[in-house]
Amino acid sequence: MSLLVVGLSHRSAPVSVLERAALSADAQVKLVQDTVAAEPATEAAVLATCNRIELYADVDKFHAGVAELSTLLAQHSGVGLDELTPYLYVHYEDRAVHHLFSVACGLDSMVVGEGQILGQIKDSLAKAQELHSAGRLLNDLFQQSLRVGKRAHSETGIDRAGQSLVTFGLEQLSEQADVTAWARGKKALVIGAGSMSSLAAATLARAGVAEIVVANRTADRAERLAEILNAADDTDVLARAVPMDAVPVELTRADVAVSCTGATGLVLTAEEVAAAVEGRTGRPVAFAEAGAPAPRTHTDSADVRQTPLPPTSVGTDENCPLDVAAVQGGFSVLGEAAVAGMDAATLEQHAAWAAGSAVDRREAARRSPEADAELITALAATAATVGRIPERRKPEPVAETPRPAPVLSLLDLAMPRDIDAAVHRLAGVRLVDIESLAEASADAPMAADVDQVRRIVSDEVAAFGAALRAAHITPTVVALRAMAADVVANEIARLEGRLPGLDDKHRGEITQTVRRVVDKLLHAPTVRVKQLAAEPGGAGYADALRTLFDLDQETVASVSRAEDSTEKDRGPR
Repeated sequence: MSLLVVGLSHRSAPVSVLERAALSADAQVKLVQDTVAAEPATEAAVLATCNRIELYADVDKFHAGVAELSTLLAQHSGVGLDELTPYLYVHYEDRAVHHLFSVACGLDSMVVGEGQILGQIKDSLAKAQELHSAGRLLNDLFQQSLRVGKRAHSETGIDRAGQSLVTFGLEQLSEQADVTAWARGKKALVIGAGSMSSLAAATLARAGVAEIVVANRTADRAERLAEILNAADDTDVLARAVPMDAVPVELTRADVAVSCTGATGLVLTAEEVAAAVEGRTGRPVAFAEAGAPAPRTHTDSADVRQTPLPPTSVGTDENCPLDVAAVQGGFSVLGEAAVAGMDAATLEQHAAWAAGSAVDRREAARRSPEADAELITALAATAATVGRIPERRKPEPVAETPRPAPVLSLLDLAMPRDIDAAVHRLAGVRLVDIESLAEASADAPMAADVDQVRRIVSDEVAAFGAALRAAHITPTVVALRAMAADVVANEIARLEGRLPGLDDKHRGEITQTVRRVVDKLLHAPTVRVKQLAAEPGGAGYADALRTLFDLDQETVASVSRAEDSTEKDRGPR
């Protein structure tokens, strides 16, 4: 079995797509259940945050696994597979481990180095354990990722490079002014009482706001958060809870509002925000002119359309010319990074292979193998002509017309969004949302500590891979020693039949001597085979050992099942 991750994030997809693909809590549960029910996967976990959706699985076939996981993500997100596919990325085996460790350290976050992701990974693992979809591989992987993330934060200064998404958002609202000076004395409204909203409330309290009003659909959670804020020793903020229907009135009193709920629709429309500002200022609020700043989205230029690569729709790996192990850094489902650096001949060879392979039944109705082959050949020709695969590019910056200072600042940290994007065009209002945060973070400087964290990740990936490969051969070694013990027992029994007059002392000495001989003969090869199996490419040593000693496959499997059962009994570490 092998680790596979298929997902999309702020690095691969525009926020408009992430927003539509966002999974509710129920959808995440159903996605995990359907993944482990699918043929290629035996374990599954979902990591869903405001800027990423990733499906992790232990699969027995690469191509079939990519096809199945991609299809399931599309089905449960509600975004069509054809539309979602250009933004999906794939990581396999060691590269999948490297990806999750990097995520845990904050290297792949919108705000590099932020530590909130550790809590989200922990929640993801807990959910998979609750659903019994995390076996030995995903349990070990996620638990180790948490340890790697904590190590990165404790041994390096990555915290200086990173900050929470809340802090980064407040910096954007203050337009790079000192957040404490900007927030001091302001009245704040926090919509939602989950982990992100609680962090926002605590951050605002420490920044010096005078009042925080918490609104939530569940009144008890809002009241509990307000009590915590009032009881804090390091702030003097006055906090109170209100029902959700009080939000329009509270918005007329607020200087800043932060929203992060699990709602599937808008919590604040542009009209409601405009009415709140009008209620505060006594003047009608107009939409800014067309040339004023508006939310910008990342779009693909017309000449950089990507071309589907067949592995996502093929259900077999047999004779595939694409060397998956040689691909560095993962690759997109459409093959952008998978084919980067490959010459036209290799691409054409892969196209020919795809044209003659079995196509997944779900894709066959949409696209023929011949069409795939033509598109791959065209991509190969493009690569040969320009020397590389076309890249997505950010649009050129648009000249922005100055706007008046805002009387209301809004921070939307929800995915999908809580606040209507049209609010960007309301005069007197400043809105910062996930989309504008993604754009701002693209230009944020990287700290020198990031390189040190990357080295930690590389070392930890190598250690995890070695441990995983060594663990793979352990059941075979245990089965070999069990077989040797049976041989010793049988031979002692035969000896007793031939020499019934042996007393207990001599029988014991003979038994111990035979066992020592067997142990000494097995010691060196079993130690060495564990060392060899821990090295890259060492997976075949277990098969060799089973073949050389004619070990029963079911015996080895029973040892693995026993170890898995013991691991489950121990519970999470």
